[in-house]
Amino acid sequence: MKKIIAVMAITVTLFSFLACKKKEEKTSVQQAPAQGPIMSPQAGDPTQGMPPHGAPQQQKMEFKVVVPAEVKEAWSAVKLAVNDKKTNKQKDFTVSIGKELMVPDSNLKIKVSHFFPDFKMTEQTITSASNDANNPSAGVIIYENGKQIFPASGELGWLYSKFPAIHPFQHERFEVTLKEGVKK
Repeated sequence: MKKIIAVMAITVTLFSFLACKKKEEKTSVQQAPAQGPIMSPQAGDPTQGMPPHGAPQQQKMEFKVVVPAEVKEAWSAVKLAVNDKKTNKQKDFTVSIGKELMVPDSNLKIKVSHFFPDFKMTEQTITSASNDANNPSAGVIIYENGKQIFPASGELGWLYSKFPAIHPFQHERFEVTLKEGVKK
């Protein structure tokens, strides 16, 4: 009987020792990735990088708009196409950069603040990669009856001539698209 109790005590001690050792190995394996570089969330997983439920929301990232000197010197205006869905007529307007357009027979006002012939956006900057019309875009603000309706208040909306479906101005009556930049 003493032999059986001794064998059982040794067996329990060994299992306890091995079980503790396995937990320590798992813990060290789980901690290993934290020592490596911090990776950005993988694309396609919308839950990555999101704050936990109840956590304070992060503020929107603000971009600095930088117009290169060569772009300022070369471009003076943009050509916008305004399509009236009610009358099914489209009219083109040339608007100087920094100026406003009152759309005829409407309460719409379009302010053109910037033009980039080769729109480029980095983590903190919106600029033009070159002076060539590779990706023309115009920064605009659209008002109706004096109230900003495009984009959200306090922001700047971008119209892209080669990609008019990206962040388009949506209105029940009017469509506004960028046709091209106008050189000086």
